[in-house]
Amino acid sequence: MKTTSLQLEDLWPCFQGIVPAALSTCAADGTPNITFISQVYYVDEKHVAISFQFFNKTHRNIRENPFGCVIALDPRTLHAYRFRLRFDHSESTGPLFESMSLQLQAVASYSGMSEVFRLLAADVYEVCSVERLEGFTRLPAPPPSERSSRLFVDPGLVSLRLVAERLNKAQLLDEILQVTLQLLEERFGFQYSMILFADEQNAKLLTIASRGYAENGAGSEVGMGEGLIGMVGRARRTLYISAMDHGLRYARAVRDRVESLGKTEAIAREIPLPGLPDAASQIAVPLVTRGRLVGVLAVESKDPLAFLPLENSLLTTIGAHLATAIDQLSRDQDDAPVNQVTHEPSTTASCSTAAHRFVYFQKDDCIFVDGDYLIRNVPARILWRLLRQYRDEGRVEFTNRELRMDAWLGLPELKDNLETRLILLRRRLEQKCPDVRLVHRGRGRFALETDAAIALVEKEG
Repeated sequence: MKTTSLQLEDLWPCFQGIVPAALSTCAADGTPNITFISQVYYVDEKHVAISFQFFNKTHRNIRENPFGCVIALDPRTLHAYRFRLRFDHSESTGPLFESMSLQLQAVASYSGMSEVFRLLAADVYEVCSVERLEGFTRLPAPPPSERSSRLFVDPGLVSLRLVAERLNKAQLLDEILQVTLQLLEERFGFQYSMILFADEQNAKLLTIASRGYAENGAGSEVGMGEGLIGMVGRARRTLYISAMDHGLRYARAVRDRVESLGKTEAIAREIPLPGLPDAASQIAVPLVTRGRLVGVLAVESKDPLAFLPLENSLLTTIGAHLATAIDQLSRDQDDAPVNQVTHEPSTTASCSTAAHRFVYFQKDDCIFVDGDYLIRNVPARILWRLLRQYRDEGRVEFTNRELRMDAWLGLPELKDNLETRLILLRRRLEQKCPDVRLVHRGRGRFALETDAAIALVEKEG
């Protein structure tokens, strides 16, 4: 846009559709065309959008000659403004199109014209210049200070609304976790983030999803009360630390001094920070719904001032939506009846030359695969049950409901976090043994798929 004292934001009354605007275009042979349009839509400080419905002549002209001109009036004073435009692109899906289309349909429905007034596309134009036309009115132009504070929404609030909408649309718990971390990076610029779920039985928080790290960290643990994440899990309050390296250096200097004085009884072991080894700031948000802690959302940055009260409020709000979504979908994943389970032998393993040896250690309640630690506690028992039934009965499909009915697994009667434990198990298999997979097969159903032969060994200690 050319240098001008007029800003699109200052002309907000022109974009309310109170007075129709005139749009002029020109064909390739120089023939002009002028049509009235109901509304010019503000997109951002450099772009506006015009609805493409049925004025085909305008649409053809713009495709031949991308320049156009709009005359719009301020309905308060009838001051006229000329917008010189250049066509940029069309949108037939997405938030802008949906917003314009719904508004058009709502207005058309009052007169029974919903089938006639149908939005084909939202044509987006770059605003090359804006100028006020003299002689339309003798009334003084309103100063920019009269700009409505309610017209232009803070970008952070827009992003917050998008996160809430996406969480409401998600059908699967795993989808919620991935969408949340993806939007934290795309909409807020938080590159390093993780979600931990609360294991109340063992007083720990376990990493179930992460984004931005070299390793996904699935299954890494933080004890309740340990480090920032553990403290937030115990206190159930959002906390953030800026300039973490300075604080740690100070704490370690004090620790060294205490140790030099021989007062080691007052010192607890140092808690290694999960995630980035060189994190300069960190924020952790408790995921609490109806008074119950379901997990912790943690975000890290190499910028020592990445988290201030604004980020605190945004992430706390996102955490509230996330906690509710996790709680809701955790309870909704148990609809499949047991008798719908299929029993069929696997054919993939016999065609593969790969083989894996799973060892379950009863005393430690953990499983190793090919000599490497895989998983422990309830997720380990779940996997061992699945592997045995696969080997002994040829079963490949299972339900959440039958797992909940198996007392050997030791799931709590209430709030068992079964779905989150299955996601954790799925992540660990992806990391340590990708030939063996847990695949979602519908609400409350999943399958065990393997491309390798499986050998099972059970040991007492």
